[in-house]
Amino acid sequence: MSGGGQTYESLEKSENSITVMLSPQGEPLNDTIVNELATFEQIVMLCGHYEGFDERIREIIKPREISIGDFVLTGGELPALCLIDAVSRKIEGTLGKIESADEDSFSNGLLEYPHYTKPREYRGISVPEVLLNGNHKDINEFRYQESLKRTKLKRPDLYQRYVEKIQK
Repeated sequence: MSGGGQTYESLEKSENSITVMLSPQGEPLNDTIVNELATFEQIVMLCGHYEGFDERIREIIKPREISIGDFVLTGGELPALCLIDAVSRKIEGTLGKIESADEDSFSNGLLEYPHYTKPREYRGISVPEVLLNGNHKDINEFRYQESLKRTKLKRPDLYQRYVEKIQK
């Protein structure tokens, strides 16, 4: 079964591999899935075009179907790029410090806190003083509170999940 590209059967797959089908019918991509996929040595990505895939591919290969959102694109190439970028960030050596990925939005169930750069004041808006005082305990608490506020305001669904998780 081939639409003109390389056939699935011709691929050499490692023992620690997974096949992913990029499809609007798949489970929504999230940080949990990204972390799971980052544990595989190889990810084979199937990218459909226009009308999608021959149904027999789903039946024979049984790929994990993943969606990047509730919309349709002309092909699976852009979702594949999103998946590659997200998973790559979780692999040691991709970022300067692997800890950077642990501090990003969603890593703890919350959106990321606001960031500030120089100058200290820009168009009348100042960097919060707590970020300038050098007290890491205060800075971490500020960032946590800002993450909570931002998540509650912008993503109430994530906020609710976070609250339920910490109440267990």
